Amino acid sequence: MDSDAAQRTDFYIGLALAVSSTIFIGCSFILKKKGLLRLAKKGSTRAGQGGYAYLKEWLWWAGLISMGIGEAANFAAYAFAPATLVTPLGALSVLVSAVLSSYFLGEQLNVHGKIGCLLCIFGSTVMVLHAPQEEEVASLSAMAEKLKDPGFIAYAVCIVVSSLVLMFIIAPRYGQKNVLVYILICSVIGSLSVSCVKGLGIGIKELVAGNAVLKEPLFWALLIFLVICISIQISYLNKALDIFNTSIVTPIYYVFFTTSVMACSAILFKEWLRMSIDAATGTVSGFLTIVIGIFLLHAFKDINFTLDSLPLYLQQGLQSGTCSQPYVALPTEERSTRDKSNLTKERRMKGFYPESSERRSNGTFIT
Repeated sequence: MDSDAAQRTDFYIGLALAVSSTIFIGCSFILKKKGLLRLAKKGSTRAGQGGYAYLKEWLWWAGLISMGIGEAANFAAYAFAPATLVTPLGALSVLVSAVLSSYFLGEQLNVHGKIGCLLCIFGSTVMVLHAPQEEEVASLSAMAEKLKDPGFIAYAVCIVVSSLVLMFIIAPRYGQKNVLVYILICSVIGSLSVSCVKGLGIGIKELVAGNAVLKEPLFWALLIFLVICISIQISYLNKALDIFNTSIVTPIYYVFFTTSVMACSAILFKEWLRMSIDAATGTVSGFLTIVIGIFLLHAFKDINFTLDSLPLYLQQGLQSGTCSQPYVALPTEERSTRDKSNLTKERRMKGFYPESSERRSNGTFIT
């Protein structure tokens, strides 16, 4: 009973750390952007003054500190809560950034973005309620036993081989044409980096408790492998962002990265074995809901779409018989003028054609 209570306590600590991490990371983007905007107003940019003008802006430093705190909290969260829970909750940082940017940076959050934010919240709530309870791994020795599992060894070998093929054969040929190449490299390598973070987090917990963890070869092996994995991730993610649009890279990377981490965590920690069908369904449903929310936040963020313009948009679609034309929001005065013009045109059409006329699908009339 005491072990169950301790496990629940660790779960809630990990959940709080994961949520606080998303808040700090989301705020860091706003603080950095705000600092750069203040520099732009003063006539100083990152390109000016040798490229180091932003170092004199305290808001930029506040954003950097906020980012550091968020990453540290995210690192610690893996030591307490399942990776299947911590990783998907990273989407909330996108939500925090989107909401705060609409208030402090004057960026517009359209209807699609607001719906996406709500879906991210609902999906995260569902995942928290149905989060898997992993097997207890309280020491590096237990972690070593997990790493010796044949299933995980086969998975790790497949990941390393496929990553090498992607990096040295496929990426040079198709990396600049297909966004999935670089993202797949980041995602599959990221699943192994999260496992390293999990092991290091457990080791740090032991170190705080007074155990001689620094003498364990596994601790240093995990640290070295983590540095290698993160270096590869950053390199290929930057390549993807340099070539492709951020609104495309971000949602696709989130989906593949989170899916890879959930698969790796399920194989290594056997989190899903203790879950009921309802809990597994709820976890998958929550994750898919977050994916849809992230897609709505990024894919339609440049569309000027509001609830006020929805009736006119639907009216134009019904009158033209198609909704394939690109949507352009109209000002209020121009919208009222267009409504009067359409009403006049409709009355003339009714007066010209007999009431018994029927319209075909191609727009012609028969009597």
